[in-house]
Amino acid sequence: MMLRRGFILFLPRLVGLLVVACCLVSIVYMLACTPKGDNQQLVLPRVHSPTVKEGYEAILQEREEQHRNYIISLKKQIAQLKAELQGRNEQLKNVQDQYPDPLDIRLDHSNPEKVQANLLAFLRSQIDKAEVHSGVKLSTEYAAVPFESFTLQKVYQLETGLTRHPEEKPVRKDKRDELIEVIELAVGSLNNPEGDSNAKHRVYTASDFVEGIYRTEKNKGTLYELTFKGDTKHQFKKIVLFRPFGPVMKVKNEDVNMADTLINVIVPLSKRASKFRQFMQNFREMGIQQDGRIHLTVVYFGKEQMNEVRAILENTSKSANFKNFTFIQLNEEFSRGKGLDIGARFWKGSNVVLFFCDVDIYFTAEFLNSCRLNTQPGKKVFYPVLFSQYNPSIIYGHHDSIPSLEQQLIIKKETGFWRDFGFGMTCQYRSDFINIGGFDLDIKGWGGEDVHLYRKYLHSNLIVIRTPVRGLFHLWHEKQCLDELTPEQYKMCMQSKAMNEGSHGQLGMLVFKQEIETHLHRQKVSNKKT
Repeated sequence: MMLRRGFILFLPRLVGLLVVACCLVSIVYMLACTPKGDNQQLVLPRVHSPTVKEGYEAILQEREEQHRNYIISLKKQIAQLKAELQGRNEQLKNVQDQYPDPLDIRLDHSNPEKVQANLLAFLRSQIDKAEVHSGVKLSTEYAAVPFESFTLQKVYQLETGLTRHPEEKPVRKDKRDELIEVIELAVGSLNNPEGDSNAKHRVYTASDFVEGIYRTEKNKGTLYELTFKGDTKHQFKKIVLFRPFGPVMKVKNEDVNMADTLINVIVPLSKRASKFRQFMQNFREMGIQQDGRIHLTVVYFGKEQMNEVRAILENTSKSANFKNFTFIQLNEEFSRGKGLDIGARFWKGSNVVLFFCDVDIYFTAEFLNSCRLNTQPGKKVFYPVLFSQYNPSIIYGHHDSIPSLEQQLIIKKETGFWRDFGFGMTCQYRSDFINIGGFDLDIKGWGGEDVHLYRKYLHSNLIVIRTPVRGLFHLWHEKQCLDELTPEQYKMCMQSKAMNEGSHGQLGMLVFKQEIETHLHRQKVSNKKT
């Protein structure tokens, strides 16, 4: 009992001693292990101390030892990084040996057998990457690549644009040849089945082809699934073919200097002074102020409004200090083709890029560079697909006001469409235009001459660059359908007018305007009652 009471009395002292001991150990540990900061100043001996020299030597020796240890540590880290890098290089080499790089396929000509094997391995890997044997998880419904279907005579396609139809015969030679080749390969495969070559088999022909579907994944290849008639009514033969895309190959690497490449913008005109004033505002900002390597040729037909047009041109010349323009006046009936042809041949300087333009066109400085980059004398001509604006009063009819022209020029399906049936705006070098024979001057009025010139280029050895461009717009203007047109011509003119007025949805809103207003009125009355 006394022993227990003595232990209880001694316990608080023991706890106190342990606490003091722990504190002392912590203080000692902090003093011993805390690193010295870079900014901590050394305690130097006093100058007049007899041990000043020994103190400095000790400090320098200590610092030298610290730096030596630091350098040794860095060398060890560098050695470790080099070893790790070497290991990674060996891993990468093993992967490249297993999956050959497309560059090896096209560059290593010293070993043709290896090149062939690598190419075959690459093409097989394309099949594995495409959705041939199994599906691929997609993020949204819009990520799926749709198929298009075809028969012996027709192609059924989703992306139609304005010049293609949902159902049509394949007009483009490359598409026609592609589908014919695929059907022929499938027929050949059916007539030469793998296995017993001596067994009798039915002979298949293209007439047994029922239908096919195909789709192209741009970075993998084209998948074809073809269905043929079988031996009975409810039996079919299905052939799956895949055209893998090969590795990307470098064709050219060159510097292109367009600093001295002049563009001669040629505009045929008759009357339309107000439109010309709007055109000159765009020309001044984009052509003169931003680009600066530009010439303007205006070919004017007749005398009505001629003085007004000439005054607009001269005022721009004075205010912008712009002298690179030519004004040609012709006392004859308007002909767009003749105006462009005369403007092109009137140029007496060195070879120049010609941009055939109209007054209802808006272009950007970026487009002018595209015009230069996609033309090459004796080799390339440029036929951009411009974006055609819908009627602003329909597009912005529900707004308080119509936005400015610059704010209207946005590329959306609600604001316009790609004018892929138009070939009037084009860039080419003057030498190519002269050598091809220019325009057909027998065509009068507006239209027809552009398609004729386009076909000339297609029938030549020149490369025709045809692509949508983001910096070229056709501004909306009202289309007039004349009374002297035949009933069929008038109907076609009105259809063209409707297509230029608004999108399918916007025109539908106009058709059902009364129903919409009635519905809104009923909703308003119903809300008042509640």
